Amino acid sequence: MREVRRTVPAPDDLGNGVIGVPVGTDMELDLRLEAVMDGVLVSGTVTATAEGECVRCLDPVTERVDVDVQELFLHDPPEEQDEDNEQPLLDGDLIDLEPTVRDALVPSLPFQPVCEPDCPGLCSRCGARLKDDPDHSHEETDPRWSALSGLSDQLGGAVAQDDTPAAPSADGTRPEEEKS
Repeated sequence: MREVRRTVPAPDDLGNGVIGVPVGTDMELDLRLEAVMDGVLVSGTVTATAEGECVRCLDPVTERVDVDVQELFLHDPPEEQDEDNEQPLLDGDLIDLEPTVRDALVPSLPFQPVCEPDCPGLCSRCGARLKDDPDHSHEETDPRWSALSGLSDQLGGAVAQDDTPAAPSADGTRPEEEKS
């Protein structure tokens, strides 16, 4: 058994579309290598810093990622091996840990990273940051009333929106009409 601690550069494309470990940044490997009957069992932890952007407001997000890894590397290929479940092999005295690290680290990354748990995001109409202006709003007119707003423009403001005509009285005349 041998314990190994190494700092290695991150490989290319270690992440998803929103967050990932930048290429070449330091990754800490704290591993235990154990000789077993069929090969070498590698277990331990991988620590890295992932960078991306908040899915709500697009601010930068930095997140520390710690994942456990465990993989058996065989001396010789097995006689029967599934194409879907391929066992990694030792290359002489060398072990290629990149696929093992990738398989453990990428699924542990958040698929929807946020800068803060209660990040309000951006306005869906104008893109304003709601964090900067919590009272941000837009006056919305019901589309069913859009024809009436055109009628108001045609009248040139002759009738104020707050003026509602009074209901007719029992004889059919309006209170503002005088009887002669």
